Amino acid sequence: MKHFLTRCSLIICLLLTLAVPVQAAQSYSHLYIAISDALMNTKQDNEAEAKQALEQFATDWAKVTSEQKEAKAKVDEILLQATEAASKDERLEALSALSNALRNLEKLENPVDEAAQRAEFGQKFKPIMADFEKALASGDIQKIDEAYKDFNIKWNKSERPVREQSIAMYGQIETQMAFLRITISSEEPDISLIQSQFADLKQTINDFVAGKETAEVVEGEFSLATLIAYIDEANDFIDAEDYKAASEKIREFITVWPSIEIEISTRNGSLYTKIESDMPIIASDLLKSSVDKEDITKKLENFRTEIELIQGDSDYTIWDAALILLREGLEALLIILALVSFLDKSGQKKMRKWIYVGAFVGVLLSAVAAILMSTILNSATIDTNRELMEGYVGLLAAAMMIGVGIWLHSKSSVASWNRYISKQIGSAISSGSVFAMAAISFLSVFREGAETLVFYAGIAPKMETSQFMLGIVVALLILAIFALVLFKASGKIPIYKFFAVATVLIYVLAFKIIGVSLHTLQLRDSVPTTIVDGLPVVSLIGFYPTVETMLGQAVLLLLVVATIIYKKKQ
Repeated sequence: MKHFLTRCSLIICLLLTLAVPVQAAQSYSHLYIAISDALMNTKQDNEAEAKQALEQFATDWAKVTSEQKEAKAKVDEILLQATEAASKDERLEALSALSNALRNLEKLENPVDEAAQRAEFGQKFKPIMADFEKALASGDIQKIDEAYKDFNIKWNKSERPVREQSIAMYGQIETQMAFLRITISSEEPDISLIQSQFADLKQTINDFVAGKETAEVVEGEFSLATLIAYIDEANDFIDAEDYKAASEKIREFITVWPSIEIEISTRNGSLYTKIESDMPIIASDLLKSSVDKEDITKKLENFRTEIELIQGDSDYTIWDAALILLREGLEALLIILALVSFLDKSGQKKMRKWIYVGAFVGVLLSAVAAILMSTILNSATIDTNRELMEGYVGLLAAAMMIGVGIWLHSKSSVASWNRYISKQIGSAISSGSVFAMAAISFLSVFREGAETLVFYAGIAPKMETSQFMLGIVVALLILAIFALVLFKASGKIPIYKFFAVATVLIYVLAFKIIGVSLHTLQLRDSVPTTIVDGLPVVSLIGFYPTVETMLGQAVLLLLVVATIIYKKKQ
C-alpha cells in the first residue's frame, strides 16, 4: 500500500510542477456569491462563517485589476468597512453597499444602455402578455393555464434585465406571478380575480419598461432560516388541519422568496426551479375541498430538508486541519526515528546525517508542491467550477485516507512494524549506499507531505483561513513536543499503538470528507439528491440525510470491517 501511495504522491507532484495556470476572462459572479454567503451568515449570526465569506471575497478581489480606478477604490473602501464592522447591522449595511459598489464597477467596465434594455424587454413581452390576455378573454381555464405556463417559461428566459436593474420590481413581478398561479390552480378558479391579478402584473411590467420604480423592497432580514420557519409553521397548521392558515404561510414564503432566492439558485439550481414551480401549487392545493395532506406534507418536508442541506453546508474545524498534519507528521517522524535507531544498533552512526538530509529535502519539496497547489487552486480558470473541484478533490483525499488507514491498520502490531522498518532499511545498510539511505528518508517525508497536500486540498476551501492556519500551528507545536519526547525516550514508546489510534482518527475524518464532498457535488447537481425522511443533518461529522452520501459512507464502513476481518485472519 505504501509503495502505491509513494507512486501516487510522485505523480501528483509531477502534475503540479507541470501545471500552468491559464488566465480566463474576468468574471465577478464568484464575488457576488461570496457577498451572498456573508449576508446569509451575518443574518443567521454565524460570525465565523460570515468572516470566512468576507475573507474569500478579499482573496478573490485581490486578483482583480481594473482601469476604473475610482470605482475599484470604492469597493476597496467598503470592503474594509465590512471587514471591520463592529456590529451585525453595520456589516449588513456595508455588505449591501459592497454589492452596489461592485455592480457599479461592473456597469462601468461593461456599459449598458438600460433604457434600450427596458425597451427591448418591453418589445419581447408585449406579444406574450397579449397571448395571455387572449386566453383570459376566452374564459377557458385550461387555455389560461397553458398560456400562464408559456408566460412563465418566457419570463424565466427574459427576466435578467429586470433583476439587474431593479430587485424591487423583479421581486414584485415574481410575487404577482406566483399569486396568479395560485388562483389559476385553485379548485374553482375565479376568472375575475385572475383578470385583476394579471392587470396588476401587467402594470408592474409596463412601469419597469417606462423606467418607473413603483415597487418597494420587502422590508426585513430574511435568510434560509426564514424559509425553513415558514415551512415549519405551514406544517404545524396542516397537522392541525387548518389548511387556510397553512396556505397563508406558503404565501408569506412566496412573498419573501425573491429576497432570498439567490442563496439557493447559486448553490442548487434544481431546488430553485422546484420551489418556484411547486410552492404556488401547494398554496392552491391547500385551499381545495379535498386536501392530500400526506402528499403536501412530504413535499414541504423535502423542501425543508434540501434547504437545510444548503444551510448546513459543512465547514471543517481547526482540529480537522491539525489532525491531518499531526498524523502525517508523526508517521514521518516515527519512520525517521526508527531509521536512526536501526543505524545506531547496526554500527552505522556515520550515515545518520543522510537520514536528516533526505528529510530536509522532503520537507523542502513538499513546501514547493504546496505553493504550486495553492496557485492552481486559486487560479482564475477554476473560479466558475470551484465547488465541483472541491467535491472531486475531497473524494480523492478520502480515497487516499482510506488507503492510509488500511496501511496503518496493517502496522498496528509490533511484528508488522518491525518487519516494515527492517525491509525499508535492510538493503540500504547492506550496500552502505548514501543515496539509498537519503532516499528512504526523503520518500518517507515527501510521501507524507504529498498526502497532506491532497488531504488539505479537500478541506481548505471550506475553512476559514485563520482556523486553517491555527490548526497547522497547533499540529506543528504538538509535533515539536513529540519529537523531543521520542528522541529522548526512543525504544520505550510502543510505536505500533500510535498506529492503532491514528487508524481510527483517519477513518473518522475520511467519513466526514466523503459526506461533505458528495454533498458539495449534490449542490451543483453533479450527483443526484435522494432525501431520506426523518434523519437530521449532522454537519459536524459530515452526515447528510441523502441516499447518495450515506451510500458513500457505507462503502467506507464496509472497507473498515473487511480490513479488520482480513487482519484477524492473518
